[in-house]
Amino acid sequence: MIALYGPTATGKSTVAGILRDRLAGEVISADSAALYAGLETLTAAPSYPARLTACVPRDSEVSVGEYQRLAHTAIDDVLEGGAVPLVVGGTGLYLRAALSSFTFPPAPAEGERERWSAVYDELGAEGAHVLLESRDPAAALRVHANDRRRVIRALELSEAGSSLAPPVDRLWSDDMRHETVLVGLDLPLDLLDARIAVRVEEMVAAGVVAEARAAWAEPLSPTARKVLGLEEFATLPEREAVEAVVTATRRLARYQRKWLRRLPVVATLAADRPPEEIADAIVALAGTGERLSRR
Repeated sequence: MIALYGPTATGKSTVAGILRDRLAGEVISADSAALYAGLETLTAAPSYPARLTACVPRDSEVSVGEYQRLAHTAIDDVLEGGAVPLVVGGTGLYLRAALSSFTFPPAPAEGERERWSAVYDELGAEGAHVLLESRDPAAALRVHANDRRRVIRALELSEAGSSLAPPVDRLWSDDMRHETVLVGLDLPLDLLDARIAVRVEEMVAAGVVAEARAAWAEPLSPTARKVLGLEEFATLPEREAVEAVVTATRRLARYQRKWLRRLPVVATLAADRPPEEIADAIVALAGTGERLSRR
């Protein structure tokens, strides 16, 4: 199978669409925002059918572990049907979840997050960290006492018999479930910034403001509420929203570029050329039959 990662606005969806036609493949999204229905303009959903896009109600919470189960099922279904899975996205952790056999810790049981939040507040940062050290010393070494969110998560996991620090950290290994050609797309920052500005303006022309305002007026899960640009387009004057979303997206793209340097890609391809040429290069890489190796 083929996996394609890169910062937003590098043209991943366009290239994946070409590969989909050329290889008789099926695209599987690895984008945390694209999961939510009713935000297709905001999340730049592709024009062609893609799995794990617009498939989750906006009032539903989705964990990485839940996404992993959905992605593994989708990938296996595509393989069983004889097609080529094309895993495409810009959310690094979701891409890893889709490709890796690493099992993510379970989501907290109902009420557990609130219970441990109350414990943290009652004991204070140091007291909660001491409690974590007594329950899971390895996790305590990884988490600073003042990191409230991670201390609470580590306590949740210790209660569930899991750990924030598993005995073997396989997440960053080449532990792929299936033989995978993983390719990165990248652009120089000036070109990337320019493309992001154009993309946001195209969203506005396509009606993203009305889409965001309609979604914002309905019940939203905490994860859906954090979709980049949703609050801005729903609550700010249009020009202010555009400026805020462009700035936030450029910040995200820089973070995604850091992820790209950490992934075991076969190659990082320059995205400043026609998408057909990029697709040709990916087909050539996939045709070599080479196994993944770190750069």
